[in-house]
Amino acid sequence: MEVTDRLIVAADFSPRDYGGRVGVENEVINLAKTLKGTGVYIKVNSILRSSGYDLILELRDLGVKIFADLKLIDIPATMEIDGEMLAEVRPDIVTVMCCAGIDGMRAVQKVIGGNTEVLGVTVLTSLNEEECQTIFTCSTKAGVLKFARMAQLAGLGGLILSPKEIEILINRFEITLGLNTPGIRPNWTIVKGDDQSRILTPYKAIFSGAKRLVIGRPITQSDDPRSAVLKTLDEIERAIEDLREG
Repeated sequence: MEVTDRLIVAADFSPRDYGGRVGVENEVINLAKTLKGTGVYIKVNSILRSSGYDLILELRDLGVKIFADLKLIDIPATMEIDGEMLAEVRPDIVTVMCCAGIDGMRAVQKVIGGNTEVLGVTVLTSLNEEECQTIFTCSTKAGVLKFARMAQLAGLGGLILSPKEIEILINRFEITLGLNTPGIRPNWTIVKGDDQSRILTPYKAIFSGAKRLVIGRPITQSDDPRSAVLKTLDEIERAIEDLREG
């Protein structure tokens, strides 16, 4: 992979801060224009549900790769329809919830996996141990391992998981999926009101075995998002070089 393929910028903007849905859409488009030519992905979530899949086509025309973070979850038949709808606009990456079950994940993979990488979301990085026990009746580590095995059986292309859980999977020979991690916080930034519970720096996440990093507010809230991207790519590259040197 190119170094630039390792970074996903999360374009998660609140309509409260940008004058409503249209303002958010404009902000996402402006971010894409700012990052054009860097080679990174832009992750769209809520605005994609609001504005529709044509936004994927518009962003692609601006020269960025698209991560449709839809976290699909439903009965298998509906998830297959979701995959068919997305196949027409061909995002580079799309997410499904592992807790949707093997059949649901497999349905999406079957109809879109040839052109789009399907990633399974394990345990949301905002959840702490107590919340994970309440929802899944297990620890975060046990939950991530269980969902990783399900995603492997479904034939997905990779996983979304906290960087803190990379070490659980990296040495398990039966899990061959690429590991993609949100909850990344560079040392050079402080995020107000951070809701991520299990985090690492870009360097440590890549050095631990992450394939891609998802970073939002440290870049999008920066005074210069493009410079923040380039600085993050430098940190990723240092980690890759240190891994090569052993």
